[in-house]
Amino acid sequence: MAIRKKLAKNFNGLSKTFARGKSLKGRLGNIAHLLTGNALTSLLGLVGLALTARALGPSDYGILALCFTYTSAVERLVNFQSWQPLIKFGAQSESTEKPNSLFKFGLLLDVSAAATGCVIAVALAWAFGPWLGISSEMLGLVTLYCAILPFQISGMPMAVLRLFGKFRSIAYGQVASSIFRIVLCAIGFATGGTLREFVLIWMTAQIVGSLTLVVLALAELRKRGMLASMLTASVRGITSHFPGLWKFAISTNLSLTLRSSANQLDTLLVGYLANPAAAGLYHIAKRIGRMALQIGDHVQAVLYPDLARAWASSAIKEFHRAVVQMRTLLLGFGLLLVGGVYLTIDPVLRLAVGPEFEAAAPLVVVQSIAVTMTLYGTVTRSALLAMGREDRVLKGVLVATVAFHVTALIMIPRVGPMGANMAHIVMALIWLSMMAVAYRQALAVR
Repeated sequence: MAIRKKLAKNFNGLSKTFARGKSLKGRLGNIAHLLTGNALTSLLGLVGLALTARALGPSDYGILALCFTYTSAVERLVNFQSWQPLIKFGAQSESTEKPNSLFKFGLLLDVSAAATGCVIAVALAWAFGPWLGISSEMLGLVTLYCAILPFQISGMPMAVLRLFGKFRSIAYGQVASSIFRIVLCAIGFATGGTLREFVLIWMTAQIVGSLTLVVLALAELRKRGMLASMLTASVRGITSHFPGLWKFAISTNLSLTLRSSANQLDTLLVGYLANPAAAGLYHIAKRIGRMALQIGDHVQAVLYPDLARAWASSAIKEFHRAVVQMRTLLLGFGLLLVGGVYLTIDPVLRLAVGPEFEAAAPLVVVQSIAVTMTLYGTVTRSALLAMGREDRVLKGVLVATVAFHVTALIMIPRVGPMGANMAHIVMALIWLSMMAVAYRQALAVR
């Protein structure tokens, strides 16, 4: 009985957190923390990227970029993204009996996916390296970089911090990790670090960043008196307590996996169909042009739980108003992004990474257009998931991803890395259109 009362108190506090975040002012306040942290993290990330690029040059940096991309692609393909079902069912459920089981369920998914990802990444690199743009000279470095994958446990920690409204911890924890990475990159730059040494530097930074998130989440659970009970909770019967949990988790993660095959494999495609130097230019352009996508992630982090609760309680007007408000804000930001990139990208590249990377400027401009379209669609995707229409999200992603790969395979051999950007435009246009139609239909039916 005492345990049940304690869990009830924790979950009631969770409900109040959501209630406070329902207004536009509350959402914007939480988003502001995430955006501030994101802006600082992005700027610090550019510093680390600039130090690395200047130390290695286009060719070696291209190899390092392929290490980043390959491990990230495998991680995204096998990562179960447990934060999505945890947030959906945690936000909608008024139950007080199984919150710790839900958190442990997510943690087990994260650990299993991380271990599986490491094994798959090493096996694929050795078995199909040349087909993935990994030459025999690069194989050792790529295999070494795969050692970061067992530490990529982010789903449950992210869900806990978001559910309890700890957006400030998320934002500034990332800033601290970025500062640590800059310190390591500065040491490597000052000492004339080799490619292998910079691989070790970025590995260390990524592992520390992942563990920082885990520590923050566990500290929050301990603060609320939930850590011990979460670790000892049973996940047996979890799907009967939260009906549809597995279906939702599998569908949403399959859609993310499909999207990742485009968003994570594009650099590998450029490296395979063009050359490592072209992959390096494309990776620079993608890092700069796509930093804004993190803003869409932050908006989804704050908005998604509110939408799930509004839809479950049939507050349709509030639901639609929140969607329209966030879409308008993101569209305005995206248009400013395109204009700002067009006007400033040449001097930014020249000052940040050197004149030899100026050829990436047109790539960044086109990339920013695809980013704007994707940002606008992020809110619609969150709305469809809150509506329980993950099937329509999956269908849209499937069609758009097929279109991306067809376009990329045709255009990259013809126009180089710009072909990958063109493929992203095609993908974003199809994805955005299909989700807009699905949203209107679902809203009309309700």
